[in-house]
Amino acid sequence: MIIDAQGICSPARQCRSPNHDARSMDIELVVIHHISLPPDCYDGDAVLRLFTNTLEADADPYYAEVARLRVSSHFFIRRDGTLWQCVPTVARAWHAGVSSWRGRERCNDFSLGIELEGNLTDPFTDAQYLTLIPLLKALKARHPGVRELAGHEHVAPGRKRDPGPTFDWERTTCGSGLPLWRGEG
Repeated sequence: MIIDAQGICSPARQCRSPNHDARSMDIELVVIHHISLPPDCYDGDAVLRLFTNTLEADADPYYAEVARLRVSSHFFIRRDGTLWQCVPTVARAWHAGVSSWRGRERCNDFSLGIELEGNLTDPFTDAQYLTLIPLLKALKARHPGVRELAGHEHVAPGRKRDPGPTFDWERTTCGSGLPLWRGEG
């Protein structure tokens, strides 16, 4: 897996989100999230439609709550391990919202966001880890300032709970060589 100078990952499938802006500082953190739309459903293209502002609010009762949001992540990893890229790594994706890392607010400014298709109860799949770990290594190679991983739950405690208790941090940190930040320090 390689990320070029424009922040495009090969072999990721591309689905460009308009929900990003210019990055003004170096990348130091990768934030892991989970998402499924509608909640607990793992098929269809609703997540990509959310990230591209094309989710139809009346297509599902839950969509009425989220269709108006303008959010994105840099990457989205499906249950089968398929990797989608929605925002180049050199741009600032809108993934973490109100957040803080090491006393610094606005994590979007200096982080990359990776969404895993999942929820709080279903274990993530081997295929997802087999995509995530090489992606993290490629991100570290392209952006050598990356020094830690965190969950959305760590940078927005009390507001977010993802990726949640079923995410295997040990497998991810050992495989990627990036340590986990849990909110201390």
